[in-house]
Parts: sequence; C-alpha cells; structure tokens
Amino acid sequence: MKILVVNAGSSSLKYQLFDMETEKALAKGNCERIGIDGVLTHKRPGKEDYKTSAPFPDHRAAIEYVLKILTDKTLGVIGSVEEIAAVGHRFAHGGERLKTSSVLGDEEIAYLESIVELNPLHGPPAISGFKACKAVMPRANHVGVFDTSYYSDLGEYAYIYPVPYELYEKYKIRRYGFHGTSHRYVAGKAAELLGRKDAKIITCHLGNGSSLSAIVGGKVVDTSMGLTPLEGVLMGTRSGDVDPAVLEYIMDNTGMDIHQMLNCLNKKSGFVGLSCSSDMRDVKAAAAKGDEQAQAALDVWTYRIQKYIGAYNVAVGGADAIVFTAGIGENDCEACAHVIEGLSFMGVKIDPAKNTRE
Repeated sequence: MKILVVNAGSSSLKYQLFDMETEKALAKGNCERIGIDGVLTHKRPGKEDYKTSAPFPDHRAAIEYVLKILTDKTLGVIGSVEEIAAVGHRFAHGGERLKTSSVLGDEEIAYLESIVELNPLHGPPAISGFKACKAVMPRANHVGVFDTSYYSDLGEYAYIYPVPYELYEKYKIRRYGFHGTSHRYVAGKAAELLGRKDAKIITCHLGNGSSLSAIVGGKVVDTSMGLTPLEGVLMGTRSGDVDPAVLEYIMDNTGMDIHQMLNCLNKKSGFVGLSCSSDMRDVKAAAAKGDEQAQAALDVWTYRIQKYIGAYNVAVGGADAIVFTAGIGENDCEACAHVIEGLSFMGVKIDPAKNTRE
C-alpha cells in the first residue's frame, strides 16, 4: 500500500510518498514560492535530485504538478495514481470539533469550510488541495491531520483570552495553536536525543509561517499562535502580535473595513510589508546589498523570536533545549545563530562547527 502525505503551507507544498509494505519513502519534494515564481525540488533515494522552475499560481496547480512528476516515466516512482491507497492531508485548523485525525467526508469538509474565517491563509489552499487530490484519486482514503489537535489539552490559563468569558462560551474564542504536527515531532525527537521524557523544550517552527511552543514532558504549556495563525512572531506575510487599537486607527485613517484590515495583516504584512518580499532569502539578499528597510525587517524578526524564547523559558521553568525547525529553522544557520546570540543570559551558546554541519 502506498500513502501520499501532503502539506500545503501558505506559500509551499511539501509531499512524501511512502510504501507501507517496506515502510520506506519512495519520493519526497517541495513546491516553493507558490504565487511568486514556483520552484519544485523532487527527491528519490539513491538518485540525483530534480529541480525545476514551474508555474504555480496556486496550490491546486502545485498538487497537480506533483502528481504528474510522481507518475512520470523518467522521474516518477509509480505507474499510476491508482497505486496511491490513501492520502494524508495536513490542516492547520480543526476548530473545536476535529480534535483527532479524521477520515475526510462531505461533513468534515463542510465544517472546515465553515471555519475558514479562523484560518484565512492556510484553510483555502488545504481545502483546495484536498479537493484536487480527491478528484484525481477518488478511490483513495483521504485523512485529515490537524495542527490544532496537539493543543487540545492546553490549560485554560493559556488558551483563554482576557475578554468577556461569554464570548468563549458562545463563539469558542480561544487560543488554538498551530503547527502542532511539527512541534509534536521535534519535541519528541529532542527528548529522545536528550534521553529525558521530562525534558523542558522550546520549539521554534520558523518558516513563511512561524510559531513557538513551550513543552514540558511532551505536553504543551503555551504556544504563540492563537485563535488563528495570525498571532505571534513576524512571518512572511503575517504581522504577528499587534496592539488591537492599531486596527481601529488604521481603519479610521484609510477607510478600510474589517475584512480589508485582516487581509492586510494576513497577506500584506510581516516581511512583505516591511521589506521587499515574503521570502526571507530575498530579504537577506536585499539587506546584504545595503537595503536598510530589509535589515530592519530582519532585526524585528530576530528580536520578537528572542522575546518569545525568553518568555517560554519562564513558562517551562528553565529550558533544557531550544529546537529550530521548518524552512528557516532547518536551513538558515545564520538566522538561528543571530537568535541564539541574544540569549546569552540563559546560558545558551551555539557551536559554529555543528551549526553549519549538514
């Protein structure tokens, strides 16, 4: 049996195809810079990586291209999409109802569509990705895995907002947390490497979308994203934390309505709002050429992550480890080193040789 795992992020689509009889990965890859100037990297064990530019105007186009590559006579690893028995879909938000992994039927998709306003950036591409896969692979089982499920037992002290309590009771206004599958995995792996089940860990998922979590003994005690993935640190197109009064002030002075305001915070802020691009690589390149605005954006990104790590050091009662993951966290050694450099008060230091080792 072969299983395709699909992870549609805000500007990327990662995939991996597994043969469950051998429990090995047959292929994996990533469609990056969706909506900008698409790039696909396709990897197969023991073979040279394939990288190409491709038009990815949206996530549906990216998924269709992935299926084309997987069945290609030269680059593919299967003869037909019919060989794929199941597809695992990563969803950022499962709301209050979808707290565990679930087979996706009409009822589940209708519910996910009903909560898109809680997840305007990731919800639509994930749903579109599901529908595209379902159309091409109608006989396969499609299962949703929800980032929010990892935070389903978060303490009330952490998930309740200090607004009238009846708003939570009536509308379920609370902190949900996101990137749960990532935080769960890397925290577990870090605890394994430390040889401690009770390890106190701060996990930093840093990419186009970014979040941090404070974890003790495998259980989350706090996380940076909230009702939606908008809260927290500066991201590719999202603002992260902003004084709520700023929204009213901007709307009064620009004539924006609330929907336009939220669109601005979700899609026109963060790196792309402060500098030249939503992609950190572009921002760093511009800063290296003397672009002061790009450098300012990088400084804001670094400082806000440092503040969260400092706060979460308190939340866990003194961290045993800080873990970096996701696109920036895994691949940008320099950016992670800058974050660590500001945490010397915690006794944290970085080994330059190990930091640059592949």
